[in-house]
Amino acid sequence: MACIETQATCMESKMGCQIKETQILAERLQLSPSLNGERIENDTERSDSEKIQILAQRLQCSRPPPPPPPPRSLNGEIVENDTNDHKHGINSSMMHFVGRRERRAAVLVCLFEGTGCELRVILTKRSMNLSSHPGEVALPGGKREEGDADDSATALREAMEEIGLDPSLVQVVANLEPFISQHQLIVVPVVGQLPRIGDFKPSLNPDEVEAMFDAPLEMFLEEDRHRCEERELGSWKYTSHVFDFETEQGASFLIGGLTASILIRTASLVYQRAPDFSDQHLPDFQRLQKILNAAAAT
Repeated sequence: MACIETQATCMESKMGCQIKETQILAERLQLSPSLNGERIENDTERSDSEKIQILAQRLQCSRPPPPPPPPRSLNGEIVENDTNDHKHGINSSMMHFVGRRERRAAVLVCLFEGTGCELRVILTKRSMNLSSHPGEVALPGGKREEGDADDSATALREAMEEIGLDPSLVQVVANLEPFISQHQLIVVPVVGQLPRIGDFKPSLNPDEVEAMFDAPLEMFLEEDRHRCEERELGSWKYTSHVFDFETEQGASFLIGGLTASILIRTASLVYQRAPDFSDQHLPDFQRLQKILNAAAAT
C-alpha cells in the first residue's frame, strides 16, 4: 500500500498519488477508445452499458430486500426491528421523513464502461475542509435544495458542482429505494450512465472534493476486498461494510458506510445476484437515537 504508510512520512506521497489518480482518470475518460460513444451504440455484442438500459425497468421495479436481522440487545434491553415497509434502513417509524425536502438528499451512482468493457462507478474523496465526513469516500451528491425538481435533479446538480459533470451527459436509469444515514437524512441513490463518457471533462471543486477515482461495480459483490468494521452510535455498536481499494497507480481508498451499502445494492440489482458475503442491513438510526436519548434522560 504505497499511499497508506505512516502519516508523518506519507502525507505528501498520499496526496500525490490521489492527484495523479484524478489526472489519469480524467485522461481515461477523455481519450480511451473503448469508451467512444459510437462503439457503445454500434457494437454488435451487447455491452454493459446496453445491459444497464435493459435492466432499467428491473431497477425501477425492484422489490425491497428480505426482513432485517433479529433484534439486538441495547444496554440489556431488546430493540425490536420494525419490518413494515422496510427498505434498506427505512421502516414505518421514519417513512414520514421521506417526503420532507429539508431531510432529503440524493447521490449519483454514475456508471460507465471501462477499458475492459466492465461497468465502473465514479467516486470521490471528500475534502478534509468539510465539516461533515471529511476525507471519506462518497458518491457525488448532497442535500436537496428548493429549486430541485426531484431527486434526479439534486444528484445531477451536485455532480456538476463537485466534479464538473454536465447533466446533459448523464442518462438517468432509475432511482433506487431510499437509504437512511447516520444523521437521519433520507438519501436517494440515482443510477445513471455515461454513454459518451469521452465528453466528460472532469473539473473538481477543491472546496468539496480532494480526489476522484473509479472502481469496478462488481467489486461490491466480491469478498476479496470486503471486510466488516465495527462502529458506534452512542453506546450502541453496529457493523458496517468496508472495501479496501487500491488503484493501478497506487492510490488507496476505503469505501465504507452508506456509500458501500448503496453500491452493494446497485451491484446486486445490475448483476442479479447476492454478494459473496453477508449483506447486513443498515441500522434504524432514527429509532436507535430515540432509544439512546430516552436512556440518557432516565
